[in-house]
Amino acid sequence: MLDDLFAAIDAMDPDRFAAFLAPDCTFRFGNLPPVEGRAAVRDFVAGFFGTIGAIRHELVDRVEAGGRIATRGFVTYPRKDGSTLRVPFAKVFGLDGGRVRDYLIFIDNSALFA
Repeated sequence: MLDDLFAAIDAMDPDRFAAFLAPDCTFRFGNLPPVEGRAAVRDFVAGFFGTIGAIRHELVDRVEAGGRIATRGFVTYPRKDGSTLRVPFAKVFGLDGGRVRDYLIFIDNSALFA
């Protein structure tokens, strides 16, 4: 499931991404306020995809325990101007019935729009 989820993100396909989410999910990206509900998360992610040229995740590590998956790695953002930013990330997923209920992204991508 996780590999398919990251593939949907890297394809910048918000509908395919949203299919992995529970209807009442909570999504928190960095220090931004949480987004509640599958449709709202889908719209948030679609808006973010519109600001970048592409996205690529490189997973370094993954740990699964007690209905949670924690990952860490690097994400590369090719910008629309042709430049690129690569930063480390950590993500924690809380699962419920095979879907993501809690999605937490720990990242400092503030340089992306600097």
